[in-house]
Amino acid sequence: MHTSEVLTAKEPGTGQHPYRLQLILLMISSSMIFAAYTSAYIVRRDEGNWLEFALPMALAINSAIILASSGTMQWAFMAARRNSIKQVRIALILTFILGLAFLVGQWNVWGELVASRIFFGGTDANPSGSFVYVLMGVHAFHLVTGLIFLWVVLRKSLRYEVHSKQMLSIGNATIYWHFLGGLWLYLYLFLLLNH
Repeated sequence: MHTSEVLTAKEPGTGQHPYRLQLILLMISSSMIFAAYTSAYIVRRDEGNWLEFALPMALAINSAIILASSGTMQWAFMAARRNSIKQVRIALILTFILGLAFLVGQWNVWGELVASRIFFGGTDANPSGSFVYVLMGVHAFHLVTGLIFLWVVLRKSLRYEVHSKQMLSIGNATIYWHFLGGLWLYLYLFLLLNH
């Protein structure tokens, strides 16, 4: 089978490329994980022994960073459709840097929580703090997978393998990156409204 045939292959019955179908299934399973965590959060909060504390303001800054990274990722996708390879590379690098900045920001939030005596575990821990760490940590893990995906697409762009006739990899990366951004905004708003 030629390379062009592999790139245009569709999964029987779905009309989707196998890689796109895998991505969709990954996003569905990730959504179910976070739905379970946020449901457990509400159930556990209603049982009592729940420590109320202010969320660090840095979470708002991190939310702005991840929104900006969605903008640069969309820029990369649109540039690939126009065959503007230099812009694709610049936008992917910016997205990668913003993704790293988001992770560093989340790490700093953890430091702020510890400084405020909000712990993940141990005798001084409370379920309210533990849930915040888990939600942030599991999202950060997903974001690391997104950064790996971005790195692969960036390498492809350096080999001129990302352009208007080869949009699958950057299309999948864009969908996943927007998903991660939307997922974080959901978690942040959930914590603001339910904390």
